[in-house]
Amino acid sequence: MDHLQAIRAFARVVETGSFVRAAQTLQMPTATVSKAIQSLERHLKVKLLERTTRRVSVTEDGAAYYERMQLVLEELADVEATLGRARSNPRGRLRVDTGGSVASGILIPALPGFRAAYPDIELHLGVTDRTVDLIGENIDCAIRNSATDPALIARRIGALAWTTCASAAYLARHGTPERPEQLLDGGHVVAGYFSARTGRNQPLHFLDEGKPLQIEPPTPISVNESNAHVAVALAGLGLIHTLDFMVRPAIERGILIPVLERWRPAPQEVYIVYPPSRQLSTKVRVFVEWTMELFAALDRSATVATGKVRLSRTGEGT
Repeated sequence: MDHLQAIRAFARVVETGSFVRAAQTLQMPTATVSKAIQSLERHLKVKLLERTTRRVSVTEDGAAYYERMQLVLEELADVEATLGRARSNPRGRLRVDTGGSVASGILIPALPGFRAAYPDIELHLGVTDRTVDLIGENIDCAIRNSATDPALIARRIGALAWTTCASAAYLARHGTPERPEQLLDGGHVVAGYFSARTGRNQPLHFLDEGKPLQIEPPTPISVNESNAHVAVALAGLGLIHTLDFMVRPAIERGILIPVLERWRPAPQEVYIVYPPSRQLSTKVRVFVEWTMELFAALDRSATVATGKVRLSRTGEGT
């Protein structure tokens, strides 16, 4: 067994916790796996595993070595995946980062289709509102609302419409606002959305006859998670200004009612970004293509739902 095979055998023992299970997954005799790891330990001059009759545990040196070698093996798998028959059967771990609303409202509901098409891709979906360091944290790609990092390749995958809405119970108590400025006079309650990083509430954006209008109304209640933001509106606690796909199901059921539609702002641009080292990765390529198709379908659906408002705002119709 060569050095690379020995590293792979060691990684499988760590991942399975057993020489026997590792040998089974590698389809080789247990004795061969054991001898390979002993040879690797002699080469490195460190003990990687502690062996007893009942269990196998990883030493401190072994854990550090596994962490580094896991990255090497994944990079090697990416290279191999761009060659030969692996192009039609991408496999391996794919690390994706996105925000909570996109994860719960767009990606996860559609993942059964992706899993059916690419069953050998192991998807690790990181859900956070912070801007992660893709290169430093070894993440394959991320879905973001900007493409400003020059160190990353960015592809536009779509645009997401905005909606301001509230429950029928809230509107019965407070009335329906006719202009965005009415949200400033104290007669309405706006539920804010604050950044987990800065603690500041996001301002509300509108278009007034094609000109951007930004307001920062009082927010007696604020949250920093998109599903909680929708829950606030459903509970009748206030108006919310959010991405349309988050509230569209509730709007179609009549649970939430859109307001200020004439002042709907321009859609939010969405990009998928990835390090240059990932551009030849087959698993990244198929995920990017799948995501672009997913957002294109979403955009068509949103156009049907909000098209009349968009047309009237651009002067192309009524």
